Amino acid sequence: MSKIGITKSYTLGDGRSIEIETGKLAKQAHGSVVVKMGKTMLLATVVSDAEAGEDMDFLPLTVDYREKFAAAGKIPGGFLKREARPSDSEILIARLIDRALRPLFPDDYHANTQVQVQLISFDEDVLPDALAGLAASACIAVSDIPFNGPCSEVKVSRVEGNWVINPSPTQLENADIDLIVAATMDNIMMVEGEMKEVSEAEMLEAIKIAHDEIKKQCQLQLDLAAEVEVSKTKRSYDHERHNEDLLSRLKAACYDKCYAVAGESIADKALRSEKFSKIKEEFVATLTEEEQEDKFLLSQYFKKVQKEAVRNVVLNERRRLDGRKLDEIRPIWSEVDYLPGAHGSSIFTRGETQSLTTVTLGSKLDEKMIDGVTEEGTEKFMLHYNFPSFSTGEARPNRGTSRREVGHGNLALRALKPMLPKGPENPYTIRVVSEILESNGSSSMATVCAGTLALMDAGVQIKRPVSGIAMGLISGTDGKYAVLSDILGDEDHLGDMDFKVTGTQKGITACQMDIKVDGLSYQILEEALNQAKDGRLHILNEMMKTISLPNADYKPHTPRIKQITIPKDMIGAVIGPGGKIIQEIQNTTGTTITIEEVGNQGVVDIMSNDGQAMEAALNRIKAITAMPEVGEIYKGKVKSITNFGAFVEILPGKDGLLHISEINWDRVANVTDVLKEGEEIEVKLIDIDPKTGKFKLSRKVLLEKPQREKAE
Repeated sequence: MSKIGITKSYTLGDGRSIEIETGKLAKQAHGSVVVKMGKTMLLATVVSDAEAGEDMDFLPLTVDYREKFAAAGKIPGGFLKREARPSDSEILIARLIDRALRPLFPDDYHANTQVQVQLISFDEDVLPDALAGLAASACIAVSDIPFNGPCSEVKVSRVEGNWVINPSPTQLENADIDLIVAATMDNIMMVEGEMKEVSEAEMLEAIKIAHDEIKKQCQLQLDLAAEVEVSKTKRSYDHERHNEDLLSRLKAACYDKCYAVAGESIADKALRSEKFSKIKEEFVATLTEEEQEDKFLLSQYFKKVQKEAVRNVVLNERRRLDGRKLDEIRPIWSEVDYLPGAHGSSIFTRGETQSLTTVTLGSKLDEKMIDGVTEEGTEKFMLHYNFPSFSTGEARPNRGTSRREVGHGNLALRALKPMLPKGPENPYTIRVVSEILESNGSSSMATVCAGTLALMDAGVQIKRPVSGIAMGLISGTDGKYAVLSDILGDEDHLGDMDFKVTGTQKGITACQMDIKVDGLSYQILEEALNQAKDGRLHILNEMMKTISLPNADYKPHTPRIKQITIPKDMIGAVIGPGGKIIQEIQNTTGTTITIEEVGNQGVVDIMSNDGQAMEAALNRIKAITAMPEVGEIYKGKVKSITNFGAFVEILPGKDGLLHISEINWDRVANVTDVLKEGEEIEVKLIDIDPKTGKFKLSRKVLLEKPQREKAE
């Protein structure tokens, strides 16, 4: 039987290979490929409608990434035992793909398009997020769908000083740079990742190294597409209506007015919007009733003229919509301890963007359980970002957590996580929640700043405070460009770049960059990074005016955690049969106790608001785990009596034999003549059997020896 499909492959510098196959699976899709590296395999498909919806002015692109549990030989948990809604991890990977692909479709292509990427086989040494962008681009490359690609994504990390492309999870544990970079042959399209306080130059070097590898993957796609007949002729389309006369008249009537409003330096977003709307209304009033009915084209053309005017004001006047200089940061004010009931809280306001952030400290029982295809375990740091409609003055239904909210929360989490204390210095599970109360530009960076302040207010001993800034870019056809610090919402929509950078005084901790145009040079990127550094350090200094160091102690109402270690073989003794002992300690002391096996030790966390209760629970556990020592005297309780002696509990769960000959100096005929069950007596541990570990006790050595025996 002849081989089905077409396959192309190339080898990474370390000998590992990546293979792309098409024409074998999912052939009714308009484009489909399987990307394979090691045992990890991704199936990517694309389907795009032949026609666009009526008066559609954007590309309705849907990107889905899903991981099949069978890929890793697992069965899903839960009641249904099947894959359900996408996890946060799947949403984040889908966003990485979407942000790389979306700018590469033609501006006038508006057909409903769906890209689906599925993890169908998993190798624990090959992370699928590093291959997902390649798979998505490749399935479009082998289709007839118009696309200004191909593009690809790679993960680049620096491990012990060496650059590694698509590292394994083990390598990532020792990495100080972890970036996902997306690019075409010529241009960087998207960057996202986390770093351990690295310099701008080091981050730029990582992007360049990633781009060199991406070029090879783009060529691989071109070689594959060259052998696929359907991809050689891209489909024709006509998705837009045009009225050049209307556009010409609108521009003549509105451009100068829009230019004037853009140059008025209006900081109030609502007032600025009102003035632009009035210009449009005045023009519409000059039209015939028939012309006024074409509201779609009027709206589109006015947006186009307004965008051109605003961009030209920035390029020509070097002044922005709200009157700021290109590198000027909006006014900042902040406050901590605003919410008396929270463990930590802050308000951070920059211009018309505001975040109210809380910190809650919990026990190990509050850790997030992770049971996915590629990842299992627990997470003790969570950051959630909420973006209600009122923050932009809108009324819209709440449909649950959006992909955008998941993405912005993850960026802020990556920014703050490297600065959190580890090990015994931080026994808590930490949840940070950012509620965006106002939004006009970079609420995710406001979340980073507010999160830092709230953590310090809560008494969490972070290594260094973190701030964040969003950078923008407006470029002209004549080579002019303007790099903007702390962008407004309008500057984000009308601009060519959204570049978010977070970091401490020492260096960068996280970044997220989306490019909307071709031809971003490394020179502009370097300028944006250096300007971002100045901006975020300015923001950091403003934050420090509110609180400069973490509070020395937690709030009085914060549950306290005492952490101790016990021998590994004592974990069972503390828990007891069926959890009887640990439950009894918790019930009698009112504490919460968790035990985790770490290496050769058991780590015990005792949580309580009551210091005496915590001390009581601690003493109980210490008594259970204490190891009896020969020669020590114990006050024990007689547990049971036999013909040959009594068993005495000298420590919780530890009984020793008090032989009948060791009860008194005088001969004892019946043990019950001297001792009773439940009676408390003092005994001395005189020996531990080396073979059985049994304890031998004596009572008589603590009693005065009779004179008769002394004489003998």
